[in-house]
Amino acid sequence: METLLLQGKSKKDMKIFADLAKKVGLKTKVLTNEHLEDIGLANAMKKGRTGEYINTEAYLKKLKSK
Repeated sequence: METLLLQGKSKKDMKIFADLAKKVGLKTKVLTNEHLEDIGLANAMKKGRTGEYINTEAYLKKLKSK
């Protein structure tokens, strides 16, 4: 499966692309800014995972001291 992501400023222009996609049998989905932020956050979380556990109390103590 392949995915093409388009971003535009005009709802009218985006509707033209969505209609064309539907006409040729492609699925469409509109992503809001909130959706894009969620995707970005999920990617950051995956990237930040180390698989290591930390001492929660020591971590919180260090945060409080700043």
